[in-house]
Amino acid sequence: MSTDQIAPEREQARQARPRTPAAARTRISSRLVGRAPAPAPGTVLHSVSGATAVMLGLVAIGAALHVPVLIPPLAASAAIVHSVPGLPLAQPRSVVAGHLLCAAVGYAGLAAFGSSPWVAAVAAGVALAVMTMARTPHSPACATAVVIVLRTPDPRTFVPLLAGRRC
Repeated sequence: MSTDQIAPEREQARQARPRTPAAARTRISSRLVGRAPAPAPGTVLHSVSGATAVMLGLVAIGAALHVPVLIPPLAASAAIVHSVPGLPLAQPRSVVAGHLLCAAVGYAGLAAFGSSPWVAAVAAGVALAVMTMARTPHSPACATAVVIVLRTPDPRTFVPLLAGRRC
């Protein structure tokens, strides 16, 4: 079929589509649904309860230490580890090393350039590069660098929490 024949066919197909709002919603929603298989109900319950328990544990540790520990990167890590544990970025090496490497990048950026959104953005990019070179991919850890640059937590209390150690 030549390109001269394809263009008129596409134009005819476009004109044949119904132009009602309902048809447009159906077309859009069918593209957003995805094709992933539905998880088993037990799997969903296990993932949600595990991730919620981890996040409640972080809140309890933070309350005991008077330091907020439930930071968005750790919440995202808990969600990934409990919902898709087979992914490389959900493996313990990637989670722990990724957060620690990104914390180091965040503190280095903070020490060198101070606290600003610009430094936080660059720190996230550099942190991703460091994790990639170290073969410890964990995308939520990039946000750890951002949190450090923007919130300037004390490294003596923050870093041991990332490593899973008590202060």
